Amino acid sequence: MTNLTITIDEALLRRARIRALQQGESVNSIVRRYLESYAGGDRQAEAVASFLALADRVGGSSGEGGRSWSRDDLYDV
Repeated sequence: MTNLTITIDEALLRRARIRALQQGESVNSIVRRYLESYAGGDRQAEAVASFLALADRVGGSSGEGGRSWSRDDLYDV
């Protein structure tokens, strides 16, 4: 790992430390997680796009006419 030096307002750092302690974390871990998210893009959006691409490749669908069953058909009500 590499060290990073940043300059921030002392009052801001104090508030961040208090909030981090309340959450049982360190300011360092919060900054690291934010930078991972920032640099890595939106993983949730990437996961959804990957799922949709997979569904297209396998041809998953409910058919041309859509679903042909009702809830009552499934549960024999």
